[in-house]
Amino acid sequence: MEFLALRSIRIKTGTCRSKPHSGIRQSAQGVRRIVYPPLGHAKVVKHPAFHYNDFVMPSRAAPTNAPDKAPPRSPRDLLRRLPQVDKLLQLPEAEALLGRHPRPEVVRSLRQALDGLRAHIQSLYHSPAPAADGRELEALGGQLEPPAVFQAAAEILADRNRPHYQRVVNGTGIILHTGLGRAVLPARAVEALSEALRGYTLVEVDRGTGERNRREDRLAQILCELTGAEAATAVNNNAAATLIILAALARGREVIISRGQLIEIGGAFRIPQVMEESGARLVEVGTTNRTYIEDYRSAVTAETALLLQVHTSNYEIAGFANHTPLEEIVALGREKGIPVASDLGSGCFVDLSPYGFRREPLVAEVVRRGPDLVCFSGDKLLGGPQAGIILGKKELLERIRRHPIFRAVRIDKMALVALEATLRLYRDPAGLFSSLPPLLMITRPEKEVRRRAERFRRSLLRRAKGGGLAVELVKESSQAGSGSLPAQNLPTWAAALEVEGLASEELAARLRAFTPPIFTRIQDGRVLVDFRTLLPGEEKFLAGALLGLKNSRSSPAASGAKKPKS
Repeated sequence: MEFLALRSIRIKTGTCRSKPHSGIRQSAQGVRRIVYPPLGHAKVVKHPAFHYNDFVMPSRAAPTNAPDKAPPRSPRDLLRRLPQVDKLLQLPEAEALLGRHPRPEVVRSLRQALDGLRAHIQSLYHSPAPAADGRELEALGGQLEPPAVFQAAAEILADRNRPHYQRVVNGTGIILHTGLGRAVLPARAVEALSEALRGYTLVEVDRGTGERNRREDRLAQILCELTGAEAATAVNNNAAATLIILAALARGREVIISRGQLIEIGGAFRIPQVMEESGARLVEVGTTNRTYIEDYRSAVTAETALLLQVHTSNYEIAGFANHTPLEEIVALGREKGIPVASDLGSGCFVDLSPYGFRREPLVAEVVRRGPDLVCFSGDKLLGGPQAGIILGKKELLERIRRHPIFRAVRIDKMALVALEATLRLYRDPAGLFSSLPPLLMITRPEKEVRRRAERFRRSLLRRAKGGGLAVELVKESSQAGSGSLPAQNLPTWAAALEVEGLASEELAARLRAFTPPIFTRIQDGRVLVDFRTLLPGEEKFLAGALLGLKNSRSSPAASGAKKPKS
């Protein structure tokens, strides 16, 4: 419908007594018009019952998005003031963003900033509280000004361009933290990755003949050397290793396992569900806490394809319990002509009992006990990248490699490079604990952890002049994590942190917002940083973040300053 474009008119306000099909409409400029729909245009009328008031209506040629400097009176006023993206792009402030970012990204960020403001304003309509007071409306009005919109867009662009997968500081005390990438790679592996990935990488070609070969052949040589296995291969993780063993050897047939070993690991990965997906049929024997070799024997049928033992690497059953030794299961397998597989979960290559841990089954020892297949992870106690390693009889490994799933779960070139470099370190047992970060953290003496934490506390408090920051050393426990060394805690020392004016949850969030992000744990209402899992030199990141937070809280303008995003 087209309205009249008069520059100045006088109309009466009041109750309209015109025709029943007429109505009163208000334009975007706030001008009241009386509209007759059948005529298709607006008509200004006079009526004795109306009171005259002056209104000004801009013409069509007048600018329609000129900023309204009057204080906003309602959320509707704010919605009318939202700037248009195409108009913002014509302003000088846009040049700086366009000089650093592609135009589509700048447009996207401006739209996202305006969408956020629009949603905020619209939420005021539905708030159970009374309409926003004048101060809140005025503050929102300030956020609609171009400088504020461009600042919000710049923050959105910075967040979009910030790498998500980045280095972090692990102060949680969990050494193999699944959420933080599990094992920290040794320096040799990082150097090998940097060198190999600068160009093309030798993956599936034999240097001598120039012919194509198997990508994991070199890994197999080192693994057989270290463990005494007949053959070896690697896939992308141990879940994949378990899946392909079951699919290649027992699809459509039975697999016997103790009820006490039907484990679940992180991410709701459950052995029964893996068997179902592989096509194998689960046969449970024994009870949760007691299983004997006769339970296995009585369950064997002509349909039995595999005897499976799973190491309960993320929990333990103690007390009135009996666990069938692997040697007895292997003997039964040979008697019946049935393959035996042992899933170790977190495979360990070195004995950690001299450092106070209960003895974990070592990979080489398990291989010597005679199972036909052994599988375990590469990124837990082994200390390498994510991988699933399978050792065992050559004939069975060939069946696994020929299975269609094998290509879907094969190891990639980056894991190949890092895993080879990690395995090479095991050729030097004397230097192993100083070369592999996970083993170094696990075996670090408690006294050394405390000395390091105390040095940090003294240095920080000396630099934090004027108060506002508190650091207390507390004795705590660390964990290996990721299902490794279950129920075995490591004595450690942590720094309990307090910044004046920040609650523990907010302090932890602020620390995660730094670069690099600093992850802590909250215990008994306090933020703790465990020094067992801090890598060399990471104290400086922690100190810089804490001093920055302390100074921002104690500065004269802190009370009125905008809080950092967390």
